[in-house]
Amino acid sequence: MALGQSIMSNIFGGLSNDFKKKNFSLYGQWISIITIFLCIALGIANIFHFNLVIIFSIICLVQGLIVLFVEIPFLLRICPLTDTFTNFIRRFDGNLPRCGFYLLNAVIQWLSLTLEATSLIVVAVFFTLSSACYGLAQLKNQEYLKSSIDVTGTGGNGQLEAQVGEHVVRNVL
Repeated sequence: MALGQSIMSNIFGGLSNDFKKKNFSLYGQWISIITIFLCIALGIANIFHFNLVIIFSIICLVQGLIVLFVEIPFLLRICPLTDTFTNFIRRFDGNLPRCGFYLLNAVIQWLSLTLEATSLIVVAVFFTLSSACYGLAQLKNQEYLKSSIDVTGTGGNGQLEAQVGEHVVRNVL
């Protein structure tokens, strides 16, 4: 129970600190994290259509998983992935690349409206908002920042990352 409370206090404390910095790249990151959950939930919900919306639902699920790795780079270290995929994800380490990445994802989901108006429009709106935040950060010449949240409960000093080496993870898997 104490670990759960520690994690929650780190999340809300980190969220508060991030919003105090008034950096649009942090806002974009938070919107993107919310988008992960929306992609998975709405992708599953819309997969039960009996028309071509199924294609956009599957794309939405894949987008959610890719955004998961883009926004939570720690997962690149603990998941056994190909070097090609890891290098692809690392290309989006900046305001302008992320702006373009989320804009492309938004366009794909906006295209789903050509078939039928579904709840995938919510995903399109959130991708658009995320892209706009990263774009504003670039226009305002704000430094690309990552969130100060520590969901591991280690105090944010990198102890867990130092302990979890790639060889340890590969041995466990």
